[in-house]
Amino acid sequence: MDPLLLGGIVALATILVLFSGVSVAIGLLIVSGGFLVIFDGPRSLELMPEILFGKLDNFALLSIPMFIIMGASIASTRAGADLYEALERWLTRVPGGLVVSNLGACALFAAMSGSSPATCAAIGKMGIPEMRKRGYPEGVAAGSIAAGGTLGILIPPSVTMIVYGIATETSIGRLFLAGVIPGLLLVGLFMAWSLYSTWRSGEAGRLSAGSYSWAERFEILPRVLPFLAIILGVLYAMYGGIATPSETAAVGALLCLMIAMIIYKLWHPRALWVVLRDSTKESVMILFIIAAAGVFSYMLSSLFITQAIAEWIGTLDVSRWVLMGAVNVFLLIAGFFLPPVAVILMAAPILLPIITTAGFDPIWFAVVLTINMEIGLISPPVGLNLYVINGIAPDIPLKTILTGSLPYVACMILAIILLCLMPGLATWLPNMVMGDAL
Repeated sequence: MDPLLLGGIVALATILVLFSGVSVAIGLLIVSGGFLVIFDGPRSLELMPEILFGKLDNFALLSIPMFIIMGASIASTRAGADLYEALERWLTRVPGGLVVSNLGACALFAAMSGSSPATCAAIGKMGIPEMRKRGYPEGVAAGSIAAGGTLGILIPPSVTMIVYGIATETSIGRLFLAGVIPGLLLVGLFMAWSLYSTWRSGEAGRLSAGSYSWAERFEILPRVLPFLAIILGVLYAMYGGIATPSETAAVGALLCLMIAMIIYKLWHPRALWVVLRDSTKESVMILFIIAAAGVFSYMLSSLFITQAIAEWIGTLDVSRWVLMGAVNVFLLIAGFFLPPVAVILMAAPILLPIITTAGFDPIWFAVVLTINMEIGLISPPVGLNLYVINGIAPDIPLKTILTGSLPYVACMILAIILLCLMPGLATWLPNMVMGDAL
């Protein structure tokens, strides 16, 4: 059978299996095993356990559970509320300080926790009621938190970037650095829209905030600065050549647990058990998907589907930007229905040869792909962050949350356009810190 036609059948079968409600990892194994048996015979199943466990034989994978423990220990405390309060007190005299502090808190907490739902819940519980009390539009209050929560998969340290690096054999250090400037760009765009939307609503007084004494401002800093110091320390150790990403993640996880225990009195064994239990469940889920995606990639390569698609793309007489536009549409649609980790692991074996053949930088593409995944987090029908916001503010209709988040989707699309026009936004910092990629 023609590999391209076979690839279409595999894609259709994968969509049908995943939409049946089966977990992503099990679905990938079912599709992979089925097509290997049909086209390579039953003996091909003997290789599946070796590939499955071989994919997990990678020291870099250790960083995933370690960063997840970091995020879980932070999310189990009042760190999000304290971070929000600290920024609100220090930005009180900035026009629109409340919405700026909300988005700033989302960006910082997302960087610390790496979890979009946790960010929405932690910052939203404090930020949304306060913004509504001050008279901010409900769409801005809910939409800004939903969009701000997505920043966790872009701003380092990012589990999504780790997964992309492992799937594509790309430097995780470079990927982390590549997300810094685009992440700050998105924060700036979100803040600009929030301020403009609030100002357009007609009451400039809404942009004012309360007043705090200097004692109140300094009083809260000891509760949040240690966490920020850990993040900076992890990044310094990684880029200063002191330790590998896995080693720094392990030290960061230990320090975050210690701070949660010392500052936030997280001493009870049951509370610590919840942190470790939730971290283990999420880590196993991600690692199982990675292992299953390794089998899926082997199946695509064994049946010459990946090679045929890359060769076909190379023969197309179209602009590489038209090709990139089609890739972005594919990623947007996939992100509407699947979690970012699943999309990356399923699409990377197919997309990487395409983008490299077209002359695009894999590091730059990682940022574009991640922003597409962020859009999926605040877009229906799945739109996980929308439902989290609806859960913590049930009196705000889901329609209002959705319409409030749409302008932030436009901000993300604008960021992708800017990245296409100025690729250096993603590649300049990695090249400056780590030298030009070979």
